[in-house]
Amino acid sequence: MDYKNIYLKKGKDESLKRFHPWVFSGAIAHMDEGINEGDVVKLLDCQGTFMAVGHFQFGTIMVRVLSFEDIAIDESFWEERLRQAYESRKAMGLEREDNNTFRLVHGEGDFLPGLIVDCYGNTAVMQAHSVGIHCDRMTIAEQLVKVMGGTIRNVYYKSETTLPAKMAMQSENQFLIGGSGTDVAMENGLQFHVDWLKGQKTGFFVDQRDNRSLLERYAKDRVVLNMFCYTGGFSFYAMRGGARCVHSVDSSAKAIELTNANIQLNFPEDSRHEAFCEDAFKFLAQAGDTYDLIILDPPAFAKHRGALHNALKGYTRLNARAFEMIKPGGILFTFSCSQVVSKDQFRMAVFTAAAQSGRRVRILHQLHQPSDHPINIYHPEGEYLKGLVLYVE
Repeated sequence: MDYKNIYLKKGKDESLKRFHPWVFSGAIAHMDEGINEGDVVKLLDCQGTFMAVGHFQFGTIMVRVLSFEDIAIDESFWEERLRQAYESRKAMGLEREDNNTFRLVHGEGDFLPGLIVDCYGNTAVMQAHSVGIHCDRMTIAEQLVKVMGGTIRNVYYKSETTLPAKMAMQSENQFLIGGSGTDVAMENGLQFHVDWLKGQKTGFFVDQRDNRSLLERYAKDRVVLNMFCYTGGFSFYAMRGGARCVHSVDSSAKAIELTNANIQLNFPEDSRHEAFCEDAFKFLAQAGDTYDLIILDPPAFAKHRGALHNALKGYTRLNARAFEMIKPGGILFTFSCSQVVSKDQFRMAVFTAAAQSGRRVRILHQLHQPSDHPINIYHPEGEYLKGLVLYVE
């Protein structure tokens, strides 16, 4: 493999010896001339010994490791890694008659840093978080269809918001293989529209599947408030669980439109549901004490460490209002999807909110991302979703 070389500073190869898949700019001593963003490069220690092979790009993380073996990153590599990811999803039992929605590739968790692939029926939505993945997108799409054995017929590329600004200008969200097909997928027997064209992430939050199923078990005869509802996932699980009334709230009119469309798919003309397009904090400030099951699943309050302090204040404020308004005997599902917020920090923010309310609160469940969002044991940064189910007296 005739790849150009990047040499590490003395002592800066320790993380690679522990199989961490990122190499930061400060670890690099020098590199061969002519290396371009997106190129596959070899990483060598200060003595010239091979360490790993990966994608190069400018920035804080300069190399994302694809292999710790000296191999070619070619069609066979992508086919094998995608096949391993698919086999693990089949072992998880995620491909079933009542479920055709799951994450096939979760970046570093599937040893493919920079790549996200979500499957919705016969369409896979692919997202690149690195220039290298962007450069290899067509090969990846072709091997993806091959590995899935006809299950996937369309591959939609959706990376305009996830690539560096310069590269994003050269990228266009588009089908790499196939065409539109249907935008309706199924999760645990419930149907939903997927807005992979303009929606957030890949069009649906696949990572809350298990937590939505848990909520369904608590919903019977309850009055439910689903804040930051996006496309209504928690709402239609609550309705199937026998909720007496469900209110869905989001500041996005498009999200409310999709929520209502999803309710109609599963519970046509069901009068138990009502959606509100309104700012979350404004809605909560005006809401009464009618709810006995509340879901707080906000977007990431902190996308970088500089925003951490304000994010924790935001989580405290949000949960404090929920504790104030929830009925005695109520259930609160509360989440953070901010990668820079640790489990302990999130729990402390919720603890502070509970203490401010003076309510007696018990933790029933500690929640996290599902099995198709695996965490590479050598890359703890991959653990981003955390949640609590709380019983409020």
